[in-house]
Amino acid sequence: MGPIRMRRLFIRRASNVCAALVFSSGAAAQGLSSMSRGWVFEEQGGEALFADVCAACHQPDAKGATGAASYPALAENKDLASAEYLEALLFNGQRAMPPLGGMMSDQQVADVINYVRTHFGNNYRDEVSADDVKAARPRSGPTP
Repeated sequence: MGPIRMRRLFIRRASNVCAALVFSSGAAAQGLSSMSRGWVFEEQGGEALFADVCAACHQPDAKGATGAASYPALAENKDLASAEYLEALLFNGQRAMPPLGGMMSDQQVADVINYVRTHFGNNYRDEVSADDVKAARPRSGPTP
């Protein structure tokens, strides 16, 4: 895929994510959106969460992107050896990434962490459970 096509794909996906976050409750009520409604992700399973939440910035192949901002590669990423690293990113955010873990259940966080750590050239097989995530979740608010 060439750089112009990749840029267009990125812009289209980023626009979709932004539109979904801003307009999701009204559009979903009218049956116009298949994405999550409100401030809680409805997708289940790591693959679906990655595709609908993460891939817009980190790209479908998880190789990241650079343009208006820099989105780090998750593919073959040695930082992912630590599941706690991903938990911290999902709960606290970092730079342009918002704390998306606050919009996911403990099971969803575990699922997306396990998916990214076992795909895209990553081979970290020690699974994270929903109980692990619950123990790591900041106590700042309720779990979705």
